[in-house]
Amino acid sequence: MRTNFPHALAFLLAAFVGLPLLRAAEPLPSKRLPATAHAIPKETTSEGSGYFSIVEGRNGRLYIGTAKYRTNGFLVEFDPPTRAMRVRVDAHKEIGTAAMGFAAQAKIHTRNNTGPSGRIYFGTKQGYPTQEESRLDYPGGYPMVYDPATGQTRVYPIPVPHQGIISVTPDEARGVAYISTCSDERPTESTHFMILDLANGTYRSLLDCRHMYAFIVVDWLGRAYHPILGGDIARYDPRTDALEQLKQTIDARPPAKESLLAHPESHPINWDISPDGKILYAVAMSGNQLYRYDLTQAGPSLRGRSLGKLLADAERTDCRALCVGPTGTLWAAVWGASKSAGNYLHVVSWRDGDSAPRDHGAMIVGNPDYTPFKDASGKPLPYHHGMKRLADDTLAPLYHMGICEGRDGAVNILTIAPYTLHRIAPKDLK
Repeated sequence: MRTNFPHALAFLLAAFVGLPLLRAAEPLPSKRLPATAHAIPKETTSEGSGYFSIVEGRNGRLYIGTAKYRTNGFLVEFDPPTRAMRVRVDAHKEIGTAAMGFAAQAKIHTRNNTGPSGRIYFGTKQGYPTQEESRLDYPGGYPMVYDPATGQTRVYPIPVPHQGIISVTPDEARGVAYISTCSDERPTESTHFMILDLANGTYRSLLDCRHMYAFIVVDWLGRAYHPILGGDIARYDPRTDALEQLKQTIDARPPAKESLLAHPESHPINWDISPDGKILYAVAMSGNQLYRYDLTQAGPSLRGRSLGKLLADAERTDCRALCVGPTGTLWAAVWGASKSAGNYLHVVSWRDGDSAPRDHGAMIVGNPDYTPFKDASGKPLPYHHGMKRLADDTLAPLYHMGICEGRDGAVNILTIAPYTLHRIAPKDLK
């Protein structure tokens, strides 16, 4: 089967060709960050994968989306005290479909969000068509809301035919959620910035922003933000029912080409907002810089500034996991490569008052026997190649996807092949 993966993920997914567990001949990390690994139920994935779909509920449990290509998507609940994982939402069951192949709801790809009510907001997305399939075979994705208090899921209608859902951000006080869709076309896709009325299930389209992998955020005044192809930012103000198209600057200048913030074909940009809704943080996936925007400023532009490199000595980086925790600390999982320090997945933080982002070290697995990597005959299991053995036999994850900090202070990171939740204890992050 030929899959048509997005170019933004190509270098990562090119490694997913049944490689065995890697044993690295490279420098050992000078600083190590231990994590406890938990295998996400393997029946909920087809290729040991998922995306940045993780959030903490108000009940302290984690809600994680999975990808089972050509089959279905699931929302899994993890309870930290008991370490139990349970499927809470079977997307196809809730929708009432048995579609397979490219017509399936193959992923929960959204970075999940939790409303003040405790409800979990997410959506379904398409997989990848074969040469024999048309993109029109996919009916479209569904925004969903799961209520942990009742166990009930509300499924909203498809907002744009044949497009998946990449972002669902609630504003429960106003009875709406903001939606971003994705057509998955390359090099430039269609991504509709929309308003969903949570009571009656109707939609209003604001703009086709044409920017891949959008993370919608809502600020302290209830204004919703969505990136636009070419570097501008859409801002919708529900108080005036006005949609603005803001220019952005970084350190008082237009974004530089190497920042990737204004890529002509768009580039995945991680966004998250401070708990008070006044500060927006951003990292371009392949850019080794952290940016900060003050959302309290007035005027027709969004003025940002650079906070420094995520990894000071890295020659190449990849960051597809960023969050702002409950107390305002920013966390990121960043893969970094350098000849002197090797190729490792690092955890980075930034707090107000820091002079630069802080590297907490290279992640290692503290419980390497958390899941089998070989079958009964000793043959490597398929889609279990996302870990490497260091020269001293330590196990280290390779491919990161999502991150969130819990109110207990633990930082939770998703990696793939196999799909794994890693929990880093607060004591190891000091």
